[in-house]
Amino acid sequence: MPLGANKAAIMGVAGVSTADVVLLASTTDTDSSGIAFTSGIDSTYGEYIFGFYKINLATDNEAFHWQVNADGESGYNETITSTNFYAFHSEADSTSFTYGTGGDQAQGTAYQEIVQTSGSDADEICVGKLHLFNPSSTTYVKHFFSRGSSSHPSPGELDNFNAGYINTTAAITGINFKSSSGNFDGTIKMWGVK
Repeated sequence: MPLGANKAAIMGVAGVSTADVVLLASTTDTDSSGIAFTSGIDSTYGEYIFGFYKINLATDNEAFHWQVNADGESGYNETITSTNFYAFHSEADSTSFTYGTGGDQAQGTAYQEIVQTSGSDADEICVGKLHLFNPSSTTYVKHFFSRGSSSHPSPGELDNFNAGYINTTAAITGINFKSSSGNFDGTIKMWGVK
């Protein structure tokens, strides 16, 4: 997908759409226990991109994560198999690159991490994107990948990478985003990509 042709939609300009990328929804909330998208996820688009902006967690050192709901099901608890790794660079100049065994799942039904941990100070946020492919397919599992950046409370920068699949052939009709503990402030946008 060429960035030039779709730059306005990718950058989140409301009301802007192209033949390939359409901004479908944008939600800004304060002191939220979770932001859910329960409409607009259908067979119109083969890929959905969720962007996260200025997500400030109320509780220090918690994860920002997501889970989906399949058609005809209740609760956000679909089976996920995933992988997780991250790079860290502290303000004191120490670095690490780690496979995140606490952020992966092997046929788990927990919420899937976007960022492993983020600070809760007024100037500490996390940002990122989640790509979900063919969520309306009733033939295949649903693949995803995400990348998130967070202000780690140690302090430092944490760069998170996650990928995997939702192990169901049922259509996905809803997705929910929340902190692993406590509420959060921020904006989440949803795009459809043809």
